[in-house]
Amino acid sequence: MPISFSNIPSNWRQPLYWVEVDPSMAGLPIFPLPALLVGIMLPIGTATPDVPVPCQSAALANSLFGLGSHLAAICAAFFKNNASQEVWCLPVAEAVGATVATGSITVATPPTQAGQLDLYIAGQHVPVVVASNDTADEVAANLAAAVNALPNLPVAATAAAAVVTLTSRWKGSSANDITMQDTYYNGPGGEQMPIGMTLTYSGPQLTGGAGVPVFTNAISNLGEAAAEFVCMPFTDSTSLLAWETEFGFTDSGRWGWMRQKFGSIWSAYRGLYSSCLAFGATRNSPQVSTLAIEPLSPSPVYEWAATYTAKAARGYTNDPARPLQSLQLSSILPARLHDRFIMSELNALSLTGMATQRTESDNVPMIARETTMYQLNLYGMPDDAYTDATTLATLAALLRNQKAAITSKYPRHKLADDGTQFGPGQAIVTPSSIKAELVAQYRIDEFNGLVENATAFKANLIVERDSNDPTRVNVLYPPDLINGLRLFAVLAQFRLQYDRGLDVTASTNQIGTIG
Repeated sequence: MPISFSNIPSNWRQPLYWVEVDPSMAGLPIFPLPALLVGIMLPIGTATPDVPVPCQSAALANSLFGLGSHLAAICAAFFKNNASQEVWCLPVAEAVGATVATGSITVATPPTQAGQLDLYIAGQHVPVVVASNDTADEVAANLAAAVNALPNLPVAATAAAAVVTLTSRWKGSSANDITMQDTYYNGPGGEQMPIGMTLTYSGPQLTGGAGVPVFTNAISNLGEAAAEFVCMPFTDSTSLLAWETEFGFTDSGRWGWMRQKFGSIWSAYRGLYSSCLAFGATRNSPQVSTLAIEPLSPSPVYEWAATYTAKAARGYTNDPARPLQSLQLSSILPARLHDRFIMSELNALSLTGMATQRTESDNVPMIARETTMYQLNLYGMPDDAYTDATTLATLAALLRNQKAAITSKYPRHKLADDGTQFGPGQAIVTPSSIKAELVAQYRIDEFNGLVENATAFKANLIVERDSNDPTRVNVLYPPDLINGLRLFAVLAQFRLQYDRGLDVTASTNQIGTIG
């Protein structure tokens, strides 16, 4: 009985027709690639802190985490850029002893003509109509009322003596990134401050927020749940270290050999060019990609991080080997033209572990290069093995495809040396048959645009039976990952006039050919 059955016993004697179904040669690999959004919830939210929960709409996020909360804003920004991804959220409570962030807007002089004040809080438009005879106190009161009429804003407002005080709805240092400005679209025919009125801000952002959540329990409660694209808007060293460890290559990390969960972390960092350079030099993680943001962008960092994660998730779910460059970050307000990083600064940031974005004529920022924070090898020498996040995304897809093929086709097989004579249909594999399977899978991956150079791969692939353990197969797997088109360099070697002698020769040759 050479055919290996899994269920029909060899001693079964009852007639007539019995069949067992084997799906090992039929199934195609399907991998869920959920996003995980991390942020602070308010006490009014119905979710349980540190426990992941599925969330597929901004409305549900408002209920789970509290209207106007840090995590609700992250969810809203994500869904504006990616409505099809499976999304889980990991709400965390405010840190013990954390403080709120505050800021003030002073109506320095009242208007002399009626108009509309176009205020922007955390990048969200707050229109305030003013009358020509409004006093400074009245303008401040109306401004505070307009802010409070939008409960999804991350602040609450009070007014007294012509001063509007904004207070963050949640506590912690992340609230310091809530911005305040006006007349963002102030070009010709655009928004204009009402004539005669002037405002004074305590700063471009709120200040005074202190405290960062502790992620120990949250990460532990995540367990082995899939988390392919993590939005992590906290960039302090303690928080980043905790998440880098969870997604690291060690035995306990998600990229380690024991867990094989994979995944990536997406974030954003606001600062001057010099500050972003300095921050990039502090990390060295291939799993983390942090977008450098100009100081005067109205949109808060946590929304930048959410949109970056959303577009990365959409792009890599469709094709993990395709670059993310040019994907637009919808709903984000970039810094004004004169406040943006210039091209030489963007290039230097890319060389120092920072992902980059830039804005073209449509005023919608887009991903320029999805650089990771990896820069040095174990000996501190420059290394570009994981320069782009696309590398790990492609590698994860290859390893998942390979694992699916091996575990589906050889779940209960016997292992024999090459050259062993066994009957057809036996559940037996040899190093050569495993190698053939890996080459076949590589051909499929090549057809799907994940790898190249199958001939070289086959020549360098090693599959051997372990000399000390006859039940073990060892594989040296050398894929050649396909590369993205990142640069198109042209040497424009122009002429003012081609040599006429060359033209005559060419013409003569053509005539001779015709004749």
